[in-house]
Amino acid sequence: MQPVPALSDDQDLIPPGIAGWFRSQGWAPRPHQLGMVAAARDGMHALLIAPTGAGKTLAGFLPSLIDLSERPREGLHTLYISPLKALAVDIQRNLEAPIASLRLPIRAETRTGDTPEAKRARQRSKPPHILMTTVESLALMVSYPDAGDIFRPLRRIVIDELHALAGTKRGDQLALCLARLSGLAPHALRAGLSATVADPDALTAFLSPTGRLHDDEGELAPVRVVRGRPGAPPKVEILATKEHLPWAGHMALHAMGEVYQRIRDHGVTLVFVNTRAQAELAFQELWRLNTDNLPIALHHGSLAVEQRRKVEAAMAAGKLRAVVATSSLDLGIDWAEIDLVVQVGAPKGVSRLLQRIGRANHRLDEASKALLVPGNRFEVLECEAAVAAIKAGTLDGDRLRPGALDVLAQHITGVACSGPFSPDTLYAEVVRASPYADLSRDEFDDVFDFVATGGYALGAYEKFKRLTQDPDTGLWQAANGMVSRQYRLNIGTIVEEVMLNVRLNRGQVLGRVEEYFVNGLVPGDTFIFAGQLLKFVGIRDNDVIAAKGGQGTPKVPAYAGGRLPLSTHLADRVRALLSDPRQWDAFPDAVQEWLRLQQYRSILPDISGLLVETFPRNDKEYLVAYCFEGRNAHQTLGMLLTRRMERAGLHPLGFVATDYVLAIWSLKPASNLEALFDQDMLGDDLEAWMEESSMLKRLFRYVAVISGLIERRHPGLEKTGRQVMFSADLIYDVLRRHEPGHVLLRATRADAAASLTDVRRLADMLARVQGRIRHRRLDRISPLAVPVILEIGREQVQGSAIDALLDEAVNELLEEAVPELMAPPPDARQGKLI
Repeated sequence: MQPVPALSDDQDLIPPGIAGWFRSQGWAPRPHQLGMVAAARDGMHALLIAPTGAGKTLAGFLPSLIDLSERPREGLHTLYISPLKALAVDIQRNLEAPIASLRLPIRAETRTGDTPEAKRARQRSKPPHILMTTVESLALMVSYPDAGDIFRPLRRIVIDELHALAGTKRGDQLALCLARLSGLAPHALRAGLSATVADPDALTAFLSPTGRLHDDEGELAPVRVVRGRPGAPPKVEILATKEHLPWAGHMALHAMGEVYQRIRDHGVTLVFVNTRAQAELAFQELWRLNTDNLPIALHHGSLAVEQRRKVEAAMAAGKLRAVVATSSLDLGIDWAEIDLVVQVGAPKGVSRLLQRIGRANHRLDEASKALLVPGNRFEVLECEAAVAAIKAGTLDGDRLRPGALDVLAQHITGVACSGPFSPDTLYAEVVRASPYADLSRDEFDDVFDFVATGGYALGAYEKFKRLTQDPDTGLWQAANGMVSRQYRLNIGTIVEEVMLNVRLNRGQVLGRVEEYFVNGLVPGDTFIFAGQLLKFVGIRDNDVIAAKGGQGTPKVPAYAGGRLPLSTHLADRVRALLSDPRQWDAFPDAVQEWLRLQQYRSILPDISGLLVETFPRNDKEYLVAYCFEGRNAHQTLGMLLTRRMERAGLHPLGFVATDYVLAIWSLKPASNLEALFDQDMLGDDLEAWMEESSMLKRLFRYVAVISGLIERRHPGLEKTGRQVMFSADLIYDVLRRHEPGHVLLRATRADAAASLTDVRRLADMLARVQGRIRHRRLDRISPLAVPVILEIGREQVQGSAIDALLDEAVNELLEEAVPELMAPPPDARQGKLI
């Protein structure tokens, strides 16, 4: 933190001892730090929006340090909630320095899933003054019968990286816990900290004790928005690769030599990628190029926790030159010594990119340096759009969805574990949580009935009856001690796919991979994991047994849901770039030539409409729609369009979706495109497809686990993924047959609409393009369609073979698209396609 002038009128906000500590560090309190102290003094909740490196964490804790220094007391004073265990541990370490320097009688501790049981018990009987924890551990604590005693002294709740929680199921759980704490600790003030906020009003409502931006009388929520001054604008460069710029693919392995050179030229580099498979490949390629033996590490969520902690500790100690990481470090530990952030592959969102860039430097008055490395030609456009958005200061962010009903079911069970309660009182409490502010009483009663009895179809089974009512008081509570034990063993909203440990022979566990990847291996196959080349030996119980080394082209584990979706904001900017040739001069020559050839052969997508091209190829008919709505929405659209085309007798054969484009091939050509893309496909067609697909069944498993219908863990026993799957599938079939309106089936459909299928975004797109569909019937493939056609079949290709096959396919497709390539038309850029 660099010294900045403090506001003279607010100097009295900081007591002399703490002011002296600032001076001893060569600092002065920043205006937004004083603003947080002033908000606490005035009894206001607060939302702090400030850039990375602005001292947000200290701003959140400063009111607590002041209060405890002036009015020492015992009991829990401040609760700090982090989205990550590692972040909570790191904050504790950083907080210890001012506490020790000021000699304050303050105990600050962490409580996460890794905290030993003895320490947890001691924290309940003698809580520290400041407790740093996670959403799951907080939910566990409020479920204890003595929660009232633990939280009654609480005066402050600090939520770090609030934007990363709001709008997720973990955010739903947090909001319900905050509503619970309003009753247990009515004097506690809330403070939310965030660097990237697209919708301040939504986060203000999240922090409000009423769950709304305005109360019934129209008064604003008692939440003060405190803004830090902007830091120095980041210096963001897009790599102008000297290598061949691929037409398709997203791994960007062609540029790893240039990325390695940047690592050599900088002190410490953080290399972000978008998927764990990409992390493994990028790390392997960098390690192959590492002739200087630079210390380079790998970090992603599937590695063993011990491995990740080693990397974090080595980074904090300054022992590494680079780390290849996924979103596991998006909200990373504050390492001030990072000189460069590299984003490999398209960023997919402006807010996410800024969050990653913010990991560099951590000095407010010095610009962070970032390098964007596009994986293909469309990704060049996306990177250009992201840089333009950063310069314009615009952010992206989806509207927050309503609270999930399966999370509410888990919360009701937790409340029952804490002691007797009235459903009427609990409903009034729940609707003060922002995600559930509009929850109807009927919906609440449905969820309550499910928790209490299992509902109509499951009510005959005693095991699903989790609540019992006292006939004298009318209050409800947990039916027995087993309900409480099972709740605490299975708490949380993160449900992973069926995962297996990767074990070296009979020794070290390197991490976990998804079962479906392992099912495609045979003994002797090689695969890359944890930065190593491994040979598959076999499966023993829940372990994948592997040995080091191996022969042949290695495979790379892929993870369901690993691909990040393209944000609506970036998609809009990409369309704007494509429709305005005046902005193309900044693009690489290969991209400019590609777009000008598209102008010659067809037309380019515009800002608000939809370009659809149809053309014959290899005895099939192709339809290519340039939607730019993200892979999830395009996959749903592909399913729906192929159903319609089948009914129309067009005999669709398949489709492929990227973040930018959807391609469908069939035996007969599509013609009436206005009817084909009509909005009514989101009615019966969508419902029928969802009911037939396996997607709902898979989502139901997650919902069943979160709601407590199916337990992952029993005392001394953990169910295998296969057991969870079998139990969930049986119940799913029973409910569909006997109680199709069951609350968990409704929760499953809501999840499908909000996440995997991206229905809302698809609906907005279909509404926008009505009457604006531009159809071009071509006699051959267009240059802009080449990348999506290259995607056909490549999902089954692994490793470095992808690049060779793509190169062969590109040449073939270009001969079709532009046969006169060596003599381009006068209005196209001269030169050969690169």
